[in-house]
Parts: sequence; structure tokens; C-alpha cells
Amino acid sequence: MAPVDLAGPDDLSFVANPRYLPYVQDSLAGVLLVPESLLDRVPEEIPTIAVEDAHVALYHVLRLLHPEQREPAAVHSTAVIAEDVELGADVTVGPYAVIERGAKIGDRCQILAHAFVGQGVRMGTDSVVHPHATLYDGVIVGDRCIIHSGARVGKEGFGFVWLDGGHRKVPQVGGCVLGDDVEVGCNTTIDRGSIGDTVVGRGTKIDNLVQLGHNDRIGEHVILVSQVGISGSTTIGDGAVLGGQVGVGGHLTIGAGARIGARGGVIGDVPAGETYSGYPARPHRESMRSHAMIAKLGEMFRRIKALEARIPGDD
Repeated sequence: MAPVDLAGPDDLSFVANPRYLPYVQDSLAGVLLVPESLLDRVPEEIPTIAVEDAHVALYHVLRLLHPEQREPAAVHSTAVIAEDVELGADVTVGPYAVIERGAKIGDRCQILAHAFVGQGVRMGTDSVVHPHATLYDGVIVGDRCIIHSGARVGKEGFGFVWLDGGHRKVPQVGGCVLGDDVEVGCNTTIDRGSIGDTVVGRGTKIDNLVQLGHNDRIGEHVILVSQVGISGSTTIGDGAVLGGQVGVGGHLTIGAGARIGARGGVIGDVPAGETYSGYPARPHRESMRSHAMIAKLGEMFRRIKALEARIPGDD
């Protein structure tokens, strides 16, 4: 596989979006995956395979050409594992990984080099904790989850009370639960609940450098793009998508299927299925109109000054 503009005669490439059609004419790719909706816009002399959805086709092709590699099932001699830890069948524990007492690790899980699994952690089957990732005490991880390097899951929430002239830490005694098929990106942090749990629903995918506050409730199949920050006790509905650098205030609700544009600042509830953007985040069309007006402010200012100059001043 290779990008359409870099592919050679021995490469398979694809065109999923009309914006890449200009590259097709000069492409040297041996064959292109092209959605049926774009097939009539590709020159006939270029070898193509018509597909319904190029991204779905690419998913299957890449899994065929680049099958998933996994570490052999074994426990490295340098791993530190408490005596009462329960390891399932065919588990991999890498060099210098640490698994604390009371943890239960499901079948075919992989705890890779220098990963840390705290006391009482529960992991389902086929989940992976990549190098230098941390699961704090009591975290629950479902089946087929992926925790990437540097992620911190279940750390103490950011909770303080002003007392006797200083900020005093409020004990964070809740838990942190990841449903099945959740992916957590590199250096993402998910706080445990203060009272009650922080929950990430089944199938949700979290990019790198994301922050989830204590007691957040993230629904199923949610997409959180890099550098999203969600304050505590906020609920994100199923299927919602938050673009890069979106900030969400605390104790808010973003409805199912809602979409927040990149760098949006959410300071109020967002209805289900709506698309919001800007700061403060508001319906996308309204936000775009505001941006268009701002771009015209300079010209408006000059016109107003010119009109003022034509008005005689007061005596």
C-alpha cells in the first residue's frame, strides 16, 4: 500500500475523497481502490478496483497485507508480579513490567515492557497495555482494549477544597471503568471518580494527549481527537465526536451523535445530533456567520470613520 501520489507500479493505492482526484492522472500506482461514486471521474486507462467504500476496503486490505503482530505468550524474568495475581491463559508480561497484588489479567492479554498494573486491577481478554502505560489501583478494563504508551488510567481526580488558608486535597475514592474495545492514546490521562466511577463506554476511541476529568461518563463509540479536555462530571452521549483541542466545561451534557468542531469551547449543554463550533461553542452555521462578520470588521470600521468625517461636528 502507498499514498496515491507516491505509489509505484508494484503498489496498491486508493482514492477515498474527491480532493485527491487531481493526483490520479499522474499516479504510477499499479491499481487503485476507487469508490463507485467516483469511478466515472477516473481515466479509463488507469487500473481500478471499484468498491463501495474505499476506507472500509482499505481496512480489510491492510489487515491482510500487514497482519497484527503480538509478543509471544511468556512472562519475562525481570517482571515483578505479586504472588496473588491471577494470570489467564497465554498472557504476555514484558521486561520490567509490574503487576501489583490482587490484579486479575484475562486470557491473551499483553502487559508490555515497563507497564504498571496497580492493585486490584481487572482486565478482560485480549487487551494490551503498551510500554510505560499505567493502570492505577482498581481500574477495570474490558475485552480487546488498547492502552498506548504513556497513558495514565485511573489517577486521582483534580479535587480540592479551600480550608485553613490553603487548598486541601479531597480524597478521590471512586473508580475508573473502560468498556470493551476502548482505545486510549499515548499520554492520555483519565481520572478516577471522586465518589462513583469515571466510565468510558464500549467502542470509544481516545486519541493522544486527551484529559478526562473525574466522574466523566463517556458513551459508546465516541471519538475524542487529540488534546480534547473534558472537565469533571460531564456526560458525552453515544456516537459523539469531539475535534482536536475541544474544551468542555464541567457538569455538562453533550448529546448522542453531537459533533464539536476543532478548538470549540463548550460552556453549555449541546443537544443530541447537533454540530457546534467556536468559542463559546454554538451551532456551526451561526459560528461561521460570526467569523465571517469578524473578517469584515476592518472594512466596516473604515467606512464608519469615513461617514463620521462627513458629519459636521458639534459647536
